Amino acid sequence: MGICLDELRLQVIRPTLQHLKAWNLGMENLLLGTAAQESQLGFHLKQGRRHGLGIYQIQPHTHREIWDHYLIDYPPLASKVRGLASQRDFLDHPHSELTTNLRYATAIAWLIYRSADVHRIEEANAANVTLMAQLWHQHFHHGPSATTRDFECSYAQLVSGADPTDSAPRYAGAQLHPPAPRNSPGSGGLNGRGARQPTA
Repeated sequence: MGICLDELRLQVIRPTLQHLKAWNLGMENLLLGTAAQESQLGFHLKQGRRHGLGIYQIQPHTHREIWDHYLIDYPPLASKVRGLASQRDFLDHPHSELTTNLRYATAIAWLIYRSADVHRIEEANAANVTLMAQLWHQHFHHGPSATTRDFECSYAQLVSGADPTDSAPRYAGAQLHPPAPRNSPGSGGLNGRGARQPTA
């Protein structure tokens, strides 16, 4: 079993999206579903020879692309995301943040969708697992091995609780109007000295 579902939702994903002024229930569910499919809600942080890291299994080259080709055009947003990262370790080992820093990894996962013009999921589709599976497969998933059906099964088992044999804690409801987030100052790009300087 990975991270407690409610704690991941309420202590990590929701406050991160609030900090980025991007919270909506559909996006929250999409990120939960992504974590469920990619790592079984954090059961795996590095799977064998796969290159993905953390609860979202984000690849280092994708991490670099987000900073070098997307966030460079959004300095205020880049500052907010940088504010979620460690002050010193990030400079020397930026990709390790994907494994050790849940809020930072969540921000990068959200940015992968945002960079593909998936800014939000309308309230009417907040529980549309088929739609979420399609978005994940089209914009997030790497490689041919997993399918939208795999996402739907992971979501059913680990998020929605459709599988009665699964003992993961369940989320009972949604706070439709969460409190306004408190902004955190940040600075710099992937290595703190500019977004166009990738790290190997």
